[in-house]
Amino acid sequence: MASISELEKEVNKIKERNKRVEADKAWERSYARRALLVIFTYLAIAIYLWAIGIPHAWLTAVVPSVGFLLSTLTLPFFKGLWLRYHKA
Repeated sequence: MASISELEKEVNKIKERNKRVEADKAWERSYARRALLVIFTYLAIAIYLWAIGIPHAWLTAVVPSVGFLLSTLTLPFFKGLWLRYHKA
C-alpha cells in the first residue's frame, strides 16, 4: 500500500498535468491562435500565388484565408451539434 507522501506526490503530478492540459485547451480556443493561423495561411497562399504568377496574388489570398477563419469560428458550434446527437 502506498504511503501518504507517495499519494501526495501522485496527486501533485496529476495537478501539474491538469494545468498543462488546461493551458493547451485555452491555447486551442484562443483568438490569438486563430489570428496567427489566418496570418500564416494568408502569407503561405499569397507567396504561392505570387510565385506561380497569379495576378493580384496578395489580394486573391484573402478569400481562402477568410474562409479558413470562418471555418475555425464555426467548428465549435458544429462540434456541439455532433456531440449532442452522437451516440457514444
